Amino acid sequence: MAQYAWLIAVLPVLSWLSIATFGRRLRGGGALLGILASGIGFLFSLAVLRQVIVSGPVMISIPWLTVGEMEIEMGIKVDALAAMMLPVVTLVSTLVQLFSVGYMDGDVRYSRYFGTLSFFTFSMLGLVLADNLLLLFMFYELVGLASYLLIGHWYEKPGPAAASIKAFITTRIGDLGLLLGILALFAAAGTFSFDELTHLAEEGAIAKGVLTFAAVALFGGAVGKSAQFPLHVWLPDAMEGPTPVSALIHAATMVAAGVYLVARSFGIFHAAPEAMAVVAYIGGFTAIFAATIAVVASDVKKVMAYSTISQLGYMILALGVGAYAAGLFHLMTHAFFKALLFLGSGSVIHAMHTQEMHQMGGLYSRMKVTAWTFFIGAAALIGIPPLSGFWSKDEILIEAFHSAYPLVYWMAMLTVFLTAFYVTRAVVLTFLGKPRWAAAAAGAGSHGGHGTDASGAHSGAHGTDHHGGHGHNAGHGHGGVGGVVPHESPRVMTIPLIILAVLAATVGLIGSPLLGNPFGKFIAFGGEVHHAEPAPAVMYLSLTLAGAGILLAWLVYGLRIVSRERIILLVRPVYILLKNKYYLDEIYGYAVVGGALKLAQILSAFDQKVVDFLVNLTGWLTVKVSQASAVFDLLVVDGAVNGVAGGMVLGGRGLRRLQTGYVQGYLLAFAGGVALLLVVFTIW
Repeated sequence: MAQYAWLIAVLPVLSWLSIATFGRRLRGGGALLGILASGIGFLFSLAVLRQVIVSGPVMISIPWLTVGEMEIEMGIKVDALAAMMLPVVTLVSTLVQLFSVGYMDGDVRYSRYFGTLSFFTFSMLGLVLADNLLLLFMFYELVGLASYLLIGHWYEKPGPAAASIKAFITTRIGDLGLLLGILALFAAAGTFSFDELTHLAEEGAIAKGVLTFAAVALFGGAVGKSAQFPLHVWLPDAMEGPTPVSALIHAATMVAAGVYLVARSFGIFHAAPEAMAVVAYIGGFTAIFAATIAVVASDVKKVMAYSTISQLGYMILALGVGAYAAGLFHLMTHAFFKALLFLGSGSVIHAMHTQEMHQMGGLYSRMKVTAWTFFIGAAALIGIPPLSGFWSKDEILIEAFHSAYPLVYWMAMLTVFLTAFYVTRAVVLTFLGKPRWAAAAAGAGSHGGHGTDASGAHSGAHGTDHHGGHGHNAGHGHGGVGGVVPHESPRVMTIPLIILAVLAATVGLIGSPLLGNPFGKFIAFGGEVHHAEPAPAVMYLSLTLAGAGILLAWLVYGLRIVSRERIILLVRPVYILLKNKYYLDEIYGYAVVGGALKLAQILSAFDQKVVDFLVNLTGWLTVKVSQASAVFDLLVVDGAVNGVAGGMVLGGRGLRRLQTGYVQGYLLAFAGGVALLLVVFTIW
């Protein structure tokens, strides 16, 4: 079965091609085709996972390119890592597409949306199955292209258009590092194969300096795709895309690609301790950095976006400290509870016409399914036992505690408190307390049921998460800020929430000590199971910090015993700094974008003042030389030619006189010539 795992990737690409070809002529606009492709792929993935558990990994490769004596092969590698990722990607993709049937109903590019989702799923599955760096890089770029198309789905709006370009360019910067790392490894080892590179790295056959450079360069690709500092700036803006896209891209696929890259290349990193240190510190810093911004974000999707960046920092941190199994365990659990939270946010936006949490409140009584599933996802993200996030997060904390990087451990531990605070804050502002949508509706004036998007333009359906202007909500009585009472989303949207909530609550048990940590044994790097020493103090401290974060958020936003306004006044400079996201966008805009524009202006001036001057000077000199040549030609060359021609004419006329027509004259000339020749030869 595993030898046919490539079919799992073929199914969505066939779906994409069919939707692209037939489009709206397909029943349901191609949505059913996309759901079936990923759904069947999920069932197939489970069969592949079972075979890998029972029989071990499967590798298939074929010759692709031969240059001299060098042969490059392409193929698939279905080991524990790939077998774990395949069901996660296909299941989340299936549920996201099912949710999208209701969420995107009436969208002007409905078929194109589902076709692009299938293309995205194909790209991620191809990346997972790749058995070498070159093939992985190809699919890595396809993932970037697909994300560009999905983020910019509503490209007629300034916000999504700018966000898609920002995501594409920012991730390309990281991908340049990935490409340099691949080329460095190929130059040093003569192969792209993960297994061969791992073997050579462990044997010391690759120079240490080259190996360290290559590992750090490869990590650049992960920094871009997995939104690690300082290339994290694209991910919050990517929330301009449809919310189901956010769930797919930012839970189990695109952002997971960077973590997967480090995990798949772990043998290379493991042999380069300096590179591992870089990975650990970048991951730890990103985790706490993004969490501080999420604390003050008021857009529910932006909170989830910065939470994703922070949790990706946890995964990168884990890989950096050598906790291979723990990092991948958190990757899997995060895929389910973060997809749940994004789709739950989408359900709220679908009803409320806004993404601003300060315009929500009291939604629990109106949207109980959405609320309860959101609560489960939030609890899993905080790390409340026995939900999935508790087991994976604490395993990372224990590994960091035992590592050689104490600063990284404390970064991760402080992030626990911040995570509990901002997640509880989001839950309270959105679902609990008194409804604030009536006041928001009164403040909205005559906007009716249309809301306003992030760019200030009116959206047709979901406020900031706009639907291209179709406005179906106004006609069907959906809404909140528009003046209509919010209500629960349709079943096609709530069923995926329930499935993800069950997984978010239970999937962590497969990596828990209660069952003997079967996940860790299955995914163990190199087949060697690593057991971290128990550290009860770490668990107690993390639970204490999580409880403190929950309590503080409840006191401020739930009971309102602690004044939010007073806290902001006391720490106003810090609040402003966090609210403006450390001004990184402005810094990049001034230093990078502004610098690029300034450089372009300098080059333009150089082109006009220097290059154009030299070109014009060359043209002027050419004209002058041409004119001088013409004068010389007229006065000298033509004069000489005319003189020769005149001489020839005169000579011809003289010779013509010798042609008398008398034979005796010719004989006299002949005799004279012979006599002259005799005299010459006699003298000579």
